[in-house]
Amino acid sequence: MTQGLPSIAQAKREAKRLRGALAEQGQAISHAKALEHIAHQHGFRDWNAFCAKMRDHPARAWTAGGQVTGRYLSQPFAATVLAADQISPGWFRLVLELDEAVDVVRFDSFSNLRKQIRVDVGPDGYSKERTSDGRPHIELDP
Repeated sequence: MTQGLPSIAQAKREAKRLRGALAEQGQAISHAKALEHIAHQHGFRDWNAFCAKMRDHPARAWTAGGQVTGRYLSQPFAATVLAADQISPGWFRLVLELDEAVDVVRFDSFSNLRKQIRVDVGPDGYSKERTSDGRPHIELDP
């Protein structure tokens, strides 16, 4: 049952997508009902049991020397983890050495290439910091 267990944030996003899909079909349900349905899909009796198991599930962890891929400022990258320090449960401060430099400026008139970045990421692999369009600065692939 714990194989492929999502994070709480992922489960909540699943519930939100379910509500949207059902609403398009003319079936409105509450967020609580959607959460219960997601819990049942994962084999749990209710949301509370599912949530407790997700909290007990070990957080995603990164280690120095590991490889990661994702998007930094919406640009795809591959990198080596130079350092990974847990700063709180599920949250890590990573230092990444990018395989190819990423241009962090969106203007054609000049560039600012980054080859190494330091970022704090949560259990879902996203940073808290957001760009002006609302996207996380970094999104690591699972």
